[in-house]
Amino acid sequence: MLSELEQLESDALGQLDGISDVDGLEAWRIAYLGSKGRLKAMMPRLKEVSREEKPAVGKRLNEVKKSLETAFEARKSTASSSASVGPTVDVTEPGIGGGGGCRHVLSRTMAEVAEVFARMGFAIAEGPEVEDERHNFTALNIPPEHPARDEIENFYLAGSEGGLKLLRSQTSTVQIRAMEKQKPPLRVTAIGRVYRPDTHDATHYSMFHQIEGLYIDRGVNMVDLKTVLFQFARTYFGEEAEVRMRPGFFPFTEPSAEIDMKMRVKDEWMWVELGGCGMVHPNVLSSAGIDPEEYTGYAFGLGIERIAMRKYGIPDLRWFYDNDARFLRQF
Repeated sequence: MLSELEQLESDALGQLDGISDVDGLEAWRIAYLGSKGRLKAMMPRLKEVSREEKPAVGKRLNEVKKSLETAFEARKSTASSSASVGPTVDVTEPGIGGGGGCRHVLSRTMAEVAEVFARMGFAIAEGPEVEDERHNFTALNIPPEHPARDEIENFYLAGSEGGLKLLRSQTSTVQIRAMEKQKPPLRVTAIGRVYRPDTHDATHYSMFHQIEGLYIDRGVNMVDLKTVLFQFARTYFGEEAEVRMRPGFFPFTEPSAEIDMKMRVKDEWMWVELGGCGMVHPNVLSSAGIDPEEYTGYAFGLGIERIAMRKYGIPDLRWFYDNDARFLRQF
């Protein structure tokens, strides 16, 4: 295979030297570097190479690819500069009007979701995206040895002044700040960006958005939590929305539950986690100066991207961040 790569590079560069027009260059690019070109056709054959030879063959594949791309770019600039100068369009024709703008689908979803909870009596609370360990972990009953604090699970900031800082990993940090500022009864939502070093796939991203809900008062129970979440789902998605709660675990709630919704992912209907919820842990109430013997409360956190995926039938979370205008203008 190494000899075939040498021959392919020699043939390609030899042909490239004899091309001087733009059309010929494009035909060459398609033949050698295109998605169905000769170089691309050799890549699947790596699996036929022995384990010992595979590193050398893989390295040579990359070298040939880079060599052809570099030669193509150099030749293209020469061909472009030598092309005849003249107008390529009729400059007297009327211009094409620009398309109208629209809100990003995530901004739209956040506004819609916040409006639904506002109708249930939830006020808006805000907090910083750069957080300290107390609000992101300690006050949420996450002990120092908990794996959620590991460096591989968070974006810690080097050289932080006044103690270790990180990009917040959840909007639950805002509930602590809200409880510190306002005593019960308290009913708020917080919506914004959070950060976790997740591997990017159809349902995960390293930066995403959450909405956090918190209700603290006397006599609040799990039935209240289930009612507000099911009411939200059926208000926002319609009466046919399929939602379920299943037992879960979070250090800051007890008991805890996961919230799932049925949605289509890559042409298949499946249960996808929207977030977590539960009754606020007594330790969390105490850390914010609220007496757990007098007050109870619930909290929930929902993923905005997954809500938007279910609402608009989007199968891949990564599309939100590709900035493809053809996709974004649909909303």
